[in-house]
Amino acid sequence: MSAQLIGRSPDLLRLRNEGYELELGSGVQGQGFLLVKGVPYVTTSRQVALGTLVCPLTLAGDVATKPTNHVAYFEGSIPCDKDGQPLTKLVIGSQLRQHLGGNVYIDHTFSSKPSPLGYPDYYQLVTTYVMLVEGPAQALDPKATARTFSVVTDAADTSVFGYVDTASPRAGISTVTARLAGHRVAIVGLGGTGSYILDLVAKTPVAEIHLFDGDVFSQHNAFRSPGAPSAAALQQKPQKVNYFAQLYAPMHRSIHAHDGYLNATNAAQLRGMDFVFLCLDRGSVKQVLVQQLETWAIPFIDVGMSIHFNEQANALGGILRVTASGPRQRAHVHQKQRISFGDGDAGNEYRRNIQIADLNALNATLAVVKWKKMTGFYLDLEHEHHSTYTIDGNLVQNEDQAA
Repeated sequence: MSAQLIGRSPDLLRLRNEGYELELGSGVQGQGFLLVKGVPYVTTSRQVALGTLVCPLTLAGDVATKPTNHVAYFEGSIPCDKDGQPLTKLVIGSQLRQHLGGNVYIDHTFSSKPSPLGYPDYYQLVTTYVMLVEGPAQALDPKATARTFSVVTDAADTSVFGYVDTASPRAGISTVTARLAGHRVAIVGLGGTGSYILDLVAKTPVAEIHLFDGDVFSQHNAFRSPGAPSAAALQQKPQKVNYFAQLYAPMHRSIHAHDGYLNATNAAQLRGMDFVFLCLDRGSVKQVLVQQLETWAIPFIDVGMSIHFNEQANALGGILRVTASGPRQRAHVHQKQRISFGDGDAGNEYRRNIQIADLNALNATLAVVKWKKMTGFYLDLEHEHHSTYTIDGNLVQNEDQAA
């Protein structure tokens, strides 16, 4: 069903948030219908079956209005009570199956008028009729329910998602989430942190996600990346960008894989992006990319880890870093040397690919939260552009606040 129609119709949104399986139908003369799929009912043989409640849909533009008629229809066998006797007080007519156009079929006509004023909205209409046919089914099978919480696809096929984002409207944050729509986001480097950033960004309505990495996805990568690849998948040694693009394609439709390393000769591939996450180790390459992004006035976030081995404690310690650069603050990157542009850090155990997926995930989360602050998704009172998290002490420190 159209996500836009649901989002702008409080009664339909409430139905979907409560788990009803909604679909939009269209009659031969353009009449709209609300289809409620998977409604359990009892057949004459006292079996629980699933049918479809069909309600004529009254719209004002792309918003559902008050139902103009209390009559509804049903696709399936005639609904019965728990003893298999037809619900004659509900069913006022049955006929050979009628095709009203498109995906709309009806076998029976329902009538249950609550008052002379009819139903105030589709939530009341749907829940009333569902209760009347679902009740007898639950007497035979207590688990029978029309609240299936099934996967919802967008028939209009206009969303960047492979299926409808039901989390944002359910939480009442659709207008805030919309601030992320339309953005072109690049992730340079798909190591542990970069891959977790992809996992989080793929769950947002950004218009495009561009992945840049020239590495092969190997066995050690599997232990610091989201997901659980099979041994067979690892044996194929896929390119990282292709592996992750395919992994997240079912959720986000616009993920673009760019196989190869970025450098001074091809950095222009980042031009036109709205935001860039830098998740690469080589400082000399990072320096080139930072200079280009600043020239093009593209905001970015650079992430990093400094992990060391404490011999006395026989444990790891270290610091995670998130450095942001945008229109409100850029000079700190160079004046305070917030980003290392060196290619070698002796003693940094992270460069030996220690498997610390939790730190990768945390570093990615901190980076994505900062990105969302910069877009206005999250409240940002300090406007910090450099943050560190110290493992020992669980300390988060914010610096480089913009005026």
